[in-house]
Amino acid sequence: MRLDEKTIERLVEQITREVLILLREQDVRDQAGDNGSRCEDCIGQCVVQCQDKVQRVVDAGASRLTSTLGKVDVGAGVARMIDHTLLKADASQDQIAQLCFEARKYGFAAVCVNPTYVKLCAQLLKDTPVAVCTVVGFPLGATPPEVKAYEAQQAIDDGATEVDMVINVGALKSKDYALVERDIATVARTAHGGGALLKVIIEAALLTDEEKVIASQLAKAAGADYVKTSTGFGPGGATVHDVALMREAVGPALGVKAAGGIKSYDDARAMIAAGATRIGASAGVEIVGQARGGSGTR
Repeated sequence: MRLDEKTIERLVEQITREVLILLREQDVRDQAGDNGSRCEDCIGQCVVQCQDKVQRVVDAGASRLTSTLGKVDVGAGVARMIDHTLLKADASQDQIAQLCFEARKYGFAAVCVNPTYVKLCAQLLKDTPVAVCTVVGFPLGATPPEVKAYEAQQAIDDGATEVDMVINVGALKSKDYALVERDIATVARTAHGGGALLKVIIEAALLTDEEKVIASQLAKAAGADYVKTSTGFGPGGATVHDVALMREAVGPALGVKAAGGIKSYDDARAMIAAGATRIGASAGVEIVGQARGGSGTR
């Protein structure tokens, strides 16, 4: 049977992605001196050393796990709250493959990437609990609702299961609240129609406290699943004050994502204490490493 050119191209692309991830895994095993026979070597310490298997138990509903005395992985809990993020314009395919490998290894909630890399991430993270998140109307939010909805639909078709959209900040500043709500609702309908979550970025550093509250309430009214502090490309990132204000504005029903400038476990803990349920960070590996009492190096 002869394969058509498009089928061959798709197979080559898929094989290439799988080779990338396998090479990454082999590199890490070589550096760690791991010979692959983990369970024979970690009797009594599987919670610490076999975290991929442990995560499946947790995902199935376990709330407690038994481990060797004194071996408690505090990093696993915070990892499941992190969107491992790479949104730089010059991010390469190799860097995206590394991002996905790290997300699998540490058990992050999601990877957050630009739309052009959604399909690649969906391939690399297939059959894992790690979600694929992307951004629309990014980073300015100054595109029409219909354009943002089209971006969201394309991303969902490519494999995204979470969408982070930027509100129309100018409309909010102009007190055109009807447009802001329509902007969010249009994308929310698209996201939910495709089975995806919607996080609404309000770019808090550009807003007064009153505007932050209004933006958060409009997001809730329009059907968002989360409100999010920042793009990471604005004049400032997440603050404890903003997270607490947004949490109060939306109540317990919505998630709050703190993003921008979160570089340490202490930063993440402070945001979570203020009401954040998701952390957007490019320093996820360092944060988890610090949570476990290590250096957090890759």
